[in-house]
Amino acid sequence: MPGQAHVSRTDELVLQRTAKLLGGRSLLKRKLENPIDVHEIVRKGLPPGSLTHLLNALRVLRRDADLEQVVGMSVRTMQRLGGRSKPLSPEQSGRTVEFAKVLARATEIFGSQDEAERWMKRPALGLDRKPPIELLTTNAGADLVEDYLTRLEYGVYT
Repeated sequence: MPGQAHVSRTDELVLQRTAKLLGGRSLLKRKLENPIDVHEIVRKGLPPGSLTHLLNALRVLRRDADLEQVVGMSVRTMQRLGGRSKPLSPEQSGRTVEFAKVLARATEIFGSQDEAERWMKRPALGLDRKPPIELLTTNAGADLVEDYLTRLEYGVYT
């Protein structure tokens, strides 16, 4: 389709899983079909319910210290946001989407969300022995984690 970004089958699965982690079409009010759709929801700001949905979907990661730095706000602030209608800021939305996207991609690679969450907390050899979740606090770190996941997916571990 002209003007649409090409999305591989794996990328499509990751987009679907990311959308599900963020509350799906009922919260996002649209289907995520390509990276442009992701850009648009970040630019406009996620509904606060998307962050709440993501937090409630976690199984292994703690909802406090593990996510405060990643999302860039305290747990108390996250909880207060759940009751408001104003969208998250583009920065908060971007960090939330990035976390959900990395979790979705790691789930595809490791076969389960539980294992993906455990992986995010373990020091990774290819990330200078830093746990991936620590690197998700900056765009540069998130890029490193995404690159590392690509290497893992293709069997290049260092």
